[in-house]
Amino acid sequence: MTRSIYRHPSDPEESKPLSDSEDQENVESITPSTDPQAQLQADLKAAKNEVAEWQDRFLRKAAEFENYRKRTDKEKTDSMMLAKSSVLLEFLSVADACERALKSISEGKAASGSLQQYQQGVELLYKQLLDTFARTGIVPIEAEGTPFDPHLHEALSREETAEFKEDTVIRELRRGYLFKDKLLRPAQVIVAVNPQPKDQKSG
Repeated sequence: MTRSIYRHPSDPEESKPLSDSEDQENVESITPSTDPQAQLQADLKAAKNEVAEWQDRFLRKAAEFENYRKRTDKEKTDSMMLAKSSVLLEFLSVADACERALKSISEGKAASGSLQQYQQGVELLYKQLLDTFARTGIVPIEAEGTPFDPHLHEALSREETAEFKEDTVIRELRRGYLFKDKLLRPAQVIVAVNPQPKDQKSG
């Protein structure tokens, strides 16, 4: 009579052999699902794309900041020039008074005595004023004898004459000035207009 031997299920000797499918699953769980080199290349590509994206964002922000800086600098410069212009504009009336005084003296009788001293004083004051204008960037506009320029001249009237070409400034009534190459005040002028032939006038 054969005696049966009891063995515990956990006994190594009684372990059940693995089937082919179970063995394959264990192998797959240990072996990586992808090639390490391919994964590394994919990670490197993703990192490069992210760097390029952040670099593009940085360049855009830098360009926006540069445009903002230029805009604010220009606005600051324009506001300063406007403030200076409003102040300097008040001095132009003084220059006008000097010019009128000198013109009235030159058109009068020969200067003598106290009148001559007065003329010299006005000339000195006028010269100092023009020197101050030049240092601050104000320059007078050349008008008489030049072609009429609507950007620099303000035509108050037209005078028929054959001595000058058509649309030539023949007389300056009030001097104009530029400030930093920008118009501060236009020159008030009289512009020449050539007489028409008699046959055109009759027609």
